[in-house]
Amino acid sequence: MWRCALPPLLRYPTVDELGARAAALVARHPADARLRRAGTSRAGNPLWLLSVGHGSRQALVVAGPHANEPVGGGTVLRLAEQALADPRLTVEADATWNLLLCLDPDGLRRNEGWLRGPYSLDRYFRNFFRPGFAEQPEWLPDGAEAAALPETRTLLALQDELRPFLQCSLHGVDVGGGFVELTRDLPGLARRVAHTAARLGVPRELGPYDTLYWPCLGPAVYRIPPPRRGDLAAAITEAAVESTWYHPHRHGTVTAVVEAPMWGVAAVEDGGTPADAAAVLRTVSHTLRRDARLLEDVLARIRPQVSDAPDAARLLAPVEDYLLVGPGLADAWDPDVIDGGRPLPPLSTGHLAALRIAGRRLALRTAGLLHQLVTRAGADPAGALPELDRLIDIWCADYRDGFGARWIPVPRQIEYQSRVVLAAFELAARHAPACSRSGEPGWGSEAAVPMHRE
Repeated sequence: MWRCALPPLLRYPTVDELGARAAALVARHPADARLRRAGTSRAGNPLWLLSVGHGSRQALVVAGPHANEPVGGGTVLRLAEQALADPRLTVEADATWNLLLCLDPDGLRRNEGWLRGPYSLDRYFRNFFRPGFAEQPEWLPDGAEAAALPETRTLLALQDELRPFLQCSLHGVDVGGGFVELTRDLPGLARRVAHTAARLGVPRELGPYDTLYWPCLGPAVYRIPPPRRGDLAAAITEAAVESTWYHPHRHGTVTAVVEAPMWGVAAVEDGGTPADAAAVLRTVSHTLRRDARLLEDVLARIRPQVSDAPDAARLLAPVEDYLLVGPGLADAWDPDVIDGGRPLPPLSTGHLAALRIAGRRLALRTAGLLHQLVTRAGADPAGALPELDRLIDIWCADYRDGFGARWIPVPRQIEYQSRVVLAAFELAARHAPACSRSGEPGWGSEAAVPMHRE
């Protein structure tokens, strides 16, 4: 029976708690675990790599690539404990687990307004933070050689150093269901995902909006196509953007992007044929355009007052990204828009639910960021806060009552994601060759320093 070395996590870990718990694991298992500083974030936070085992075959697991998706931190800690307790995951597999505790610790700190709970939709969106697209460390809009963020360069360096047979990028879906995206097929994974989801009561998302044009490898498992250049909306809806998911492909790495939901929606698992898909698409598209116009008006009214507020530039960047992308997505989904764009594939009821959720997500994230801008400015001469509060309350109620969104407890999110990672590990390891790289340069006997002491 596997036994936890540390008390189980009942809520999401903060940046400091991640470092402290990892350091405690290393102190308990100094012969088999080590912690090294792989890099430093823009704000000076350490990027900690926790490694377990001494095998020649390297697995790399990346937590926290998106600032508002904290489940991966709990997952890597759980995976470390499992690898320490089960020699089948290390010695017998000739494997080393390399667990990056958080790729964007600066962004995770900005989410601490909701991170500790209690967990409710309105509290999440009012305290939500995710940087603009250009500041998301997995994205390589200008290719790896031009990577500007230190977090991105750290991850690229780890990929080239370790040459992992498997890379898992741990993501979280705020509202919807779980799914996996792969750079190469792992036959049998869809069945494992289905079993895990059924055991834990986690809905599978059978048609995520960002996989509409991607090959389906099985229910809730999709193949990421090779990246190609295009405009922002096309990159999101039609093909993979240049990213760190594909960078280690040259080393024979298969990347699995593992999405675990926070609030589950049963409708995303409905593979049935809708009665009138075109009508639903028109409603989704028109609603997204209407919401974007409402929020553009709010932004125009508050911009003169909030431009000098603390962190205004960091908060405005994602607002402007969402308002830019929203109309493009609305056009891509609208059956009445004929402009030479790519036609939509056949859509299930689950696809339509995912599109409705995605449109609402863009509006809620934008409203939440605008709310923070006004609050931090310390004044609201435009009278925007009551309007933003009303919109956030209405749209969260729509998620809760209209979509039936239900909270999935943090331990269950972690259990779901860790089981999917272990399934991907087992399947990928069957065909992975031994590697001469240890992934342990200079780990020696120096003491690990937890984040909260730096």
